[in-house]
Amino acid sequence: MKKIIFSLLVVASLIFAGCNSSNKDNHKHTSANTQQSKDDGHNHADGQCSGHGVDDGHAHSTETHTEDDGHNHADGQCNGHGVDDGHGHTAEAHSEDDGHGHGKSCGDEIAFTKKQATAAGLKTETTKPASFSHVIKTSGQIQAPQGDEVTIVATTSGVVSFTNPSITDGTAVRSGESVAHISAKNLQDGDPVLRAKIAFETAEKEYKRAESLVADKIISAKQFEQARLEYENAKNVYQSQAGNVSSRGVSVNSPINGYIKNRLVAQGEYVSVGQPIATVAQNKRLQLRAEVSENNFKHLRSISSANFKTAYDDTFYKMSELNGKLLSYGKTSNNNSFYIPVTFEFDNVGDIIPGSFTEVYLLSQPRENVISLPTTALTEEQGLHFVYIQVEPEAFVKQEVKIGQSNGERTEILTGLNGGEKVVVNGVMQVKLAAVSGAIPHGHEH
Repeated sequence: MKKIIFSLLVVASLIFAGCNSSNKDNHKHTSANTQQSKDDGHNHADGQCSGHGVDDGHAHSTETHTEDDGHNHADGQCNGHGVDDGHGHTAEAHSEDDGHGHGKSCGDEIAFTKKQATAAGLKTETTKPASFSHVIKTSGQIQAPQGDEVTIVATTSGVVSFTNPSITDGTAVRSGESVAHISAKNLQDGDPVLRAKIAFETAEKEYKRAESLVADKIISAKQFEQARLEYENAKNVYQSQAGNVSSRGVSVNSPINGYIKNRLVAQGEYVSVGQPIATVAQNKRLQLRAEVSENNFKHLRSISSANFKTAYDDTFYKMSELNGKLLSYGKTSNNNSFYIPVTFEFDNVGDIIPGSFTEVYLLSQPRENVISLPTTALTEEQGLHFVYIQVEPEAFVKQEVKIGQSNGERTEILTGLNGGEKVVVNGVMQVKLAAVSGAIPHGHEH
């Protein structure tokens, strides 16, 4: 019995020793080697690696991985395995989430040919420190100056008949041109022009009669003066209307050259003496009224100019180019608003509409040694701002920057640029699209 037990122990020992030997034979790789995935494959173009097959037995001899063993990347591409890689597959060589990355320097440069640049109208600007004014961004409204507008009023009571029935806002008029006629024919009170004529003729007769009576001392001098006063009044009333009377009624004329800003009554409407009929504006000069928060009150005394952009187009206007000047700024805010008015006056170039709302950039004291770029040079991605710098005639890089104030035309750059960089200011979107299209992985073709 003891011999049988002893025999079984010997057999078990031999089996256990054989298993240990098999395990050691099949696991000659280091822990770093085991990090390679089963389908590592690494099928590289131009001379694929034969040492990464699934069934290679993990021998990894020195013949399998030379320095030029098959990880031959295209010209100009980065070798993601390092110069001294040797494909020894240490713990740093291939992690599980390696992703076959080939270093940031490989993907930084953006290829953009001269032909593409010409088609995109690409332009660059070399950055350099310069003067940049402190900016207060706010909103405002275009207004017409008081002296450039007149209101046409009815000189008599009656029914309005516009000279041009289709007259509307924006119609050009000349000084002295008839805008409308007012007639009181067929009204219950009668034609006031006719009444004025009758009153004048009657007063004239009474005045001449009084002249002869006062000479004979039949009436007193006081009665004569009363007759003369009534005559003069009747004469003035009649003559003020008689010169503008036609078959259509009393003509109402424009006192200035300009255009109809507002037509205040309709065709055929009854008006009384002094009632406004239309507003005529010249628009030679316009005003910009900006509303500034009380927080910026300390900067108002140093404001010298302004830039603005209307809501209906993308044209950018500068006071310095419109013969503009600062008229005044408020010293207090009223009870209904927490804003302080700042008013400019400038020449109307013909494309600015009075009453329109604008974005306003008020410019105060200048600051020196500030790097700024045209606003068109900036792109935004998820709250971050970027510019594109030309490093070679056909190569660009993307650079993150931190921006400061903007005057509507240029934007202050706080960090990211040091001066001397050639930054793309026109054709930025085309370069950005080229960067996106060139972001496809190029190293490992799986």
